Amino acid sequence: MRILITGANGQLGRALQEALPGDVVLPLSHDQLDITDRGALGQAIAGARPDAVIHAAAWTDTAACERDPARAQLVNGAAAGYVAEACRVNGAVMVQISSNEVFDGEKGAPYNEDDPVNPINEYGRSKLAGERAVAAALPEHQVVRTSWLYGPGRVSFPEKILERARADGRLRLVTDEIASPTWTVDLAKAIGTLVRRREFGIFHLANAGECSRKQWAEEVIRLAGVAVPVEETTQAAFNLPYRKPVVSTLANNRAAALGVTMRPWREALAEHMRVTGALAEEATRA
Repeated sequence: MRILITGANGQLGRALQEALPGDVVLPLSHDQLDITDRGALGQAIAGARPDAVIHAAAWTDTAACERDPARAQLVNGAAAGYVAEACRVNGAVMVQISSNEVFDGEKGAPYNEDDPVNPINEYGRSKLAGERAVAAALPEHQVVRTSWLYGPGRVSFPEKILERARADGRLRLVTDEIASPTWTVDLAKAIGTLVRRREFGIFHLANAGECSRKQWAEEVIRLAGVAVPVEETTQAAFNLPYRKPVVSTLANNRAAALGVTMRPWREALAEHMRVTGALAEEATRA
């Protein structure tokens, strides 16, 4: 299978390249392709002749999206539609990576694929625009919603938490933002399986279970053997110009029905920390 990956240098893009060894993988980074250039994008996909395009390129800086919603709509919204149009012209299927932040977090339970969407920040609105642009342009698409990505090859949440814990001797994280930490290695493998199923529509793929940002940090420092206090706080205390959904856990129903499942987030986190050398020896015996 010939698979083109946009955003190939991002944390998910790198994991996808590792997860697809038996395929002809065609990685395109931001330096190689401006996804907002409709003409160049069409030429790149036509020249590559892929069977599938995994569109992992995105603008994920929530604060920056809030400051510049027009650019967020272009990069995360319109550009996804450009990819879908090029896939339609060239006979390729498409996997669009989306976000738990298309939901408002008010349900109080994990979100199913067909639950009503209602994003509460500009990042979420732009990702929803991308979903809709893809659906309008290409019937043969898979929208994969996921949450709280981290993985090897990039400094992500676990590494940032350990750095702060060791530098400050204390941590302060919110309890009113709850979702599922998702290891890019697991997500990439699941996407690789899903794209071969040729079942189209919306799928939720995230490591199983849920936690708050505070609970995630507590598990990181426990696994690393770092003893620092973790204080509880709320989003409001940081006075940020945007809100995050309070509970935006994703229920992986449609993918699971196809046999594509994700392990618990704690297991995935422990393996990530083992792979990156951050797992304490005591934790390996726990």
